[in-house]
Order: sequence, then structure tokens, then C-alpha cells
Amino acid sequence: MILGALAALLETEPDIEVRARAANGREALSAVESCHPHVLVTDIEMPEMTGLTLAAEVRARHPATQIVILTTFARPGYLRRALEGGAKGYLLKDRPAAELADAVRRVHRGQRVIDPELAAEAWNSDPDPLTERERQILWRAGEGRSGAEIAAELSLSEGTVRNYLSEAISKLGAANRVEAARIARQRGWL
Repeated sequence: MILGALAALLETEPDIEVRARAANGREALSAVESCHPHVLVTDIEMPEMTGLTLAAEVRARHPATQIVILTTFARPGYLRRALEGGAKGYLLKDRPAAELADAVRRVHRGQRVIDPELAAEAWNSDPDPLTERERQILWRAGEGRSGAEIAAELSLSEGTVRNYLSEAISKLGAANRVEAARIARQRGWL
């Protein structure tokens, strides 16, 4: 419903053409590869590939496509990761609808568009202590996958998975992997 509403909103703008819609991150990456849009608008939480992973993949494979993250997550950690992943825009869904079209235009012109309140909060927040691999493993652990499942999925040994989880738990001051995943999610690091 939200996808359709956003597309309909943007399609009412005379200077914006919606080239594709995608229900998940993998479909979105495929659409970028086939349609070559100037601007990709994506959410953070999506099935199969998060918007943050999608942003990094698009930046690496299709650097001409600019990225706007539109999300409900007002977390400084997500903002930092989005910018590190190549996003040029980061807006919250509770902003007026007209701001999205304006943000798409501005990002297309090469400008950066970031929710001002979130930018100020991010400036004063703690940096993400997790490595990319720790984040990958902790995210899977937080989804309920076992060490063996994570190891198989990432082509690692179970001992290596345990070591990464132990390091992440220690960095976050958590009692276990579930608590570590919860802390990291709350701070926008997963």
C-alpha cells in the first residue's frame, strides 16, 4: 500500500517519472540494473535485502544512481550507515508528502537532503563499533538463526561465527546474542 501511494505521489509530479517499483531489496537491485534510474527511493526494512545493503550495492555497481532513504527509523546509526553506503538523502516518512518530490529533485541535482533533526542527533551519537561481518552475523542471530545456519549461509566455520558473536556481544556490553542484536537494532547499527 505504501509503495503504491509513494509511486502515485511521485507520478503526479510533471518532472518525475517512476520507472519501476519493487517489493523487496533484490527486486529493487534488479530494477536498478534494468532501468538505470537517476534516483532510487528505498526504505531501510525490506525483505531479502535491507535498504542499507541495497544502497551500498547500488553505489558500487551503479554510481550514477543517486539514493534517497525514506523510512520510519529516526535512528542516528541508520543515518550514518546510509550515508556511508552512499545515500544522498535520508527522510522520515512522517514529513509532508511534498518534501519527498523536492528531495528527489535536489538529490538528482547532486545535493544532499537529510532530515535536520536527525542530522543534529546523529552528530552527537556514539559511532557504530561493529564491523561489517559482526553486523552480518549479529543480524542473522537476531533473526533466530543458529550458529550452524549462519556458518553455512556465510561460508564460515561455526567457531568463526562464535568468535564474531562473542566480539559483538563484548563491544555492546550485552549478556548474550539476543540482547546484543536488540541493542544494535535500537541504535540503528543492524
